[in-house]
Amino acid sequence: MSEPIFAPHEELELDLLLEAIHRHCHYDFRGYSRGSLHRRLARAQQRHHCESLSQLQHLVLRDSSVFADLMGFLTIQVSEMFRDPAYFRALREQVIPHLRTYPSLKVWIAGCANGEEFYSMAILFREEGLEDRTIFYCTDISPAALEKAEAGIYDLDRIQQFTENHRLAGGKTSLSDYYTAAYGAAVFDKGLRRRAVFAEHNLASDEVFAEAQLVSSRNVLIYFDRDLQDRALGLFGGSLVRGGFLGLGSKETLRFSRYSDAFADFDEHQKIYRRNLIDLKALDHAA
Repeated sequence: MSEPIFAPHEELELDLLLEAIHRHCHYDFRGYSRGSLHRRLARAQQRHHCESLSQLQHLVLRDSSVFADLMGFLTIQVSEMFRDPAYFRALREQVIPHLRTYPSLKVWIAGCANGEEFYSMAILFREEGLEDRTIFYCTDISPAALEKAEAGIYDLDRIQQFTENHRLAGGKTSLSDYYTAAYGAAVFDKGLRRRAVFAEHNLASDEVFAEAQLVSSRNVLIYFDRDLQDRALGLFGGSLVRGGFLGLGSKETLRFSRYSDAFADFDEHQKIYRRNLIDLKALDHAA
């Protein structure tokens, strides 16, 4: 689907705002999908009573609290535990048997949002007996999202959907074994976080994060333009051991990426790929 067309002055104002955010706040959104940015920033304009992006830029440069609020519009933190249960079932039934062969494991959850992806993975690894040999690196661009992820507290009215997803993903116990309910919220077991590292990481500007056997980054690339998608996939490839696994979201693909030859299809339907022996630098030179 092609990006919507905006007036030249709107594009210029967006360029200037993104450049200001990059230089003043040190966050790089310049490679994000333009249509998505326009939609999100239009909502931010309404919230801050700005008639134009130029007015919003003025506020961002003069009030740090405005940018902190703006991060909530620029980053998407919508997820649920065991979202797309078939993906987690595929990890359980097809990927976990390979991961068992490693004496220790590192899993990078890139774009962990408010923690739903991490807790899903941690519960899966506990149920499969791999928790004690695994370190989970949970990264996101948003400090506020990381705080929520570390807290592990979710509204109780979301738990029914989480529970059904867990069951469909092949859960071996009841999801209620992993949380305590009180005052309208579910607080997840702190023990699940004992092997987790939460850290800010920007796929647009930061480098390879860790050597991992599994990278799971779902529904993140769809918000990037083609160049930024390639950059992120290069980071994922550079972070994976040879034979390591990459899981993407249902709407994402490696097909048109510069790095497509660095991965082999493992489960095409669930968008799980396996790192092969091709040198990423060779693909960079060929591009």
